[in-house]
Amino acid sequence: MQLFWAKGYESTSMTELLETMDIGRSSFYQSFGSKQQVFLLSLQRYRDQLVARLRQSLDDAASGWCFLEATLVSVGVGTAADNGRRGCLVFNAAAEIDGSDGDITARVRASIDAFTEVFTDAARRAQREGDIPEERDPALVGHQAVMTMCGLQTLAKAGVDGSALVELARTTASGMRT
Repeated sequence: MQLFWAKGYESTSMTELLETMDIGRSSFYQSFGSKQQVFLLSLQRYRDQLVARLRQSLDDAASGWCFLEATLVSVGVGTAADNGRRGCLVFNAAAEIDGSDGDITARVRASIDAFTEVFTDAARRAQREGDIPEERDPALVGHQAVMTMCGLQTLAKAGVDGSALVELARTTASGMRT
């Protein structure tokens, strides 16, 4: 997962995978079948780990609104760091594959849907708590949060200043309350 995240799907060679996984070619093919299958498993693991962290953060948050704001700001802060400039494995895969591989595209879409579901749940909670107006569509807020995460990470990869990323995150989060 880390190798694909650092280099991308296409740029990761079989030799690098075999060295990183410390297995031989025949064991690789017997266990996984293909590079694509390892990538699909990597995407699944990444999604499962991120969704679990997001769910735990939402459960621990003082409010749904606090979760939304803190998460977006943390993406802004995290992407400003050198190691954050590699972006999100799922968003990177979406850009790299560009719909050309149906299985990978489906896994990417399922991951984005899972991220969106967490943020939608946070928006619903924030509505119950009176922090987001009832007339706002919580699913739209969820999509907006995911879009913001993707955008912040893309801007970071393009070298945008970290303080600007944090301010963009705060501004976007603030707009969710109106």
